[in-house]
Amino acid sequence: MRSTNIRRPLALLTILAATVTIAGQEPDLRKRLTPAEVDAIQTAVAGAGTSGSSAVTTRVLFGDPTRPGLYTIQLRIAPNTAIQPHTHRDTRAAVVLEGVWYFGYGPANGAPQEKALARGSFYTEPAGQLHFARTGSEGATVSITGYGPTDTVYAK
Repeated sequence: MRSTNIRRPLALLTILAATVTIAGQEPDLRKRLTPAEVDAIQTAVAGAGTSGSSAVTTRVLFGDPTRPGLYTIQLRIAPNTAIQPHTHRDTRAAVVLEGVWYFGYGPANGAPQEKALARGSFYTEPAGQLHFARTGSEGATVSITGYGPTDTVYAK
């Protein structure tokens, strides 16, 4: 009986030690960024999950859109830019941070399907759903969150 009483705490300590070790190897998922810190993040043209247009710059704020897991990217789209209909393999949620983003669902850009989304607007990009967008004379900044890996496949 005494042997069993000693084994249980030892087993619990072993499990606890293993858990702490594993937890210590996990990446720190906490992230806080001021606007200045966001602006300091290096941008890329044609990042994963974007249109590939040189008129769109991308900042990866969280995660890695090319790998499995949660990610957030920020897109800055130049004035008078049209993004042709395309899909992504992951479902994404987005918020317009600056400007007006004219966004629509369907196989062709056009006024009947698009909606003007001003700063503070929210929209989704369901996996496999064709969508398109454009900016007006002021451009736009959009924050997009999804679960990677993501991609961009244009309609044919």
